[in-house]
Amino acid sequence: MNATTAPSPFTASSMAPASAASVIQLADIEKVYQTSTVETLALNRVNLSINRGEFVSIMGPSGCGKSTLLSIMGLLDEPTSGTVVIDGRPVTSYSDRELAHLRNHKIGFVFQSYHLINDLSVLDNVELPLLYRKGVSGKERRQRAHAALDKVGLNARMSHFPSQLSGGQRQRVAIARALVGNPEIILADEPTGNLDSVMGEEIMDLLLTLNRRDNTTIVMVTHDEQQALKTERIIRFFDGSQVS
Repeated sequence: MNATTAPSPFTASSMAPASAASVIQLADIEKVYQTSTVETLALNRVNLSINRGEFVSIMGPSGCGKSTLLSIMGLLDEPTSGTVVIDGRPVTSYSDRELAHLRNHKIGFVFQSYHLINDLSVLDNVELPLLYRKGVSGKERRQRAHAALDKVGLNARMSHFPSQLSGGQRQRVAIARALVGNPEIILADEPTGNLDSVMGEEIMDLLLTLNRRDNTTIVMVTHDEQQALKTERIIRFFDGSQVS
């Protein structure tokens, strides 16, 4: 990962205080997308800290850099410059193997469009992340998938296929898939965006329960002000910059 800019002091306006409790820290993060004719600044000197056990919302208009920020936090994308720190350690100090381990063990992802495989049952979809873990037997995969589905209230639907489920149920499956690896952090990109208000409330209640019961750190991108107000902190973006 390119991280050429040294960390600057974190600003306090949109961050919890940086401390030993911080699980993710971003310092002077910039992301530039370039084509042969156009240069687009997606993120402009972003500084923030996410503390362990927090539930944080990221808000702003479409195209302001929210999803890009989430991808950088989740190590799916690299900043053009700046420093990403996970558990007090700069990401640039991790080997490729260690980065893969972080993505697979520490971080769970929930997407607006679910990303379920229609030809697989609910149970098989939830098991998928564990297929990439060495030393996890088929029996253990099943047990952990059952436990994750139980957390989201969908054990009765484990033999169904995604096409047989409502939108809210499919999002619950996606959350169970994120939980099956027992991650410390969940990064959720518009998890209620494709749902009606009733289903959206159910998913939000589920995320709040996971945060409070299991102390799971959750960072959620959302356009929904009412849902964001239920979280501990709101970080607002406009044109790639933090505005509050």
